[in-house]
Amino acid sequence: MPPKRGSTLTWEQFQRRYANREDRYKYEWIQGRVEKTLRTTNQAQLFIWRYLKNYLAALQQNGPSGELVLEVDSFFNGNHRRPDLSYFTPEQILLWKNEDQVPAFVVEIISNNDQLNKCHQKMDDYRKAGVKVVWHIFPVLKQIHVYKGKHMTICTDEDTCSAEPVIAGFLPKAKDIFG
Repeated sequence: MPPKRGSTLTWEQFQRRYANREDRYKYEWIQGRVEKTLRTTNQAQLFIWRYLKNYLAALQQNGPSGELVLEVDSFFNGNHRRPDLSYFTPEQILLWKNEDQVPAFVVEIISNNDQLNKCHQKMDDYRKAGVKVVWHIFPVLKQIHVYKGKHMTICTDEDTCSAEPVIAGFLPKAKDIFG
């Protein structure tokens, strides 16, 4: 059960109570409070994740290395978040044991349960932490909002969605991401 409204938890308390919980919720630690959201991975989201992972794997035959990781614990601007997908370089993955790493590319797949204010709060944390590229993927709308700093581009249909400069050559078409 989440703490009472107004009460806070230390990171250690959060880890004990929520970090390994296996239920239908995703828990994040924001300014000492627990943020609980319904875990809603569906077939469309799974397809998107697999497509992006395979796209990156094809690129890696000739160039960039790194990994798209699903819902990994990360800290952004002092807040614990679990982005849907995060890109980490091999160097960052090696450093995980000793220190938190901020991914340079984050993907959020926006579901019907996501709240606009919470999405924007995450964006503020991502920007302040130095994330270079964030994608908000809207499966229902078949749109990808690509954020680079404060600038946003909407990609649909034949538009190319870029994760550059983070991942050289990561330029899939919007329609392909949705299958």
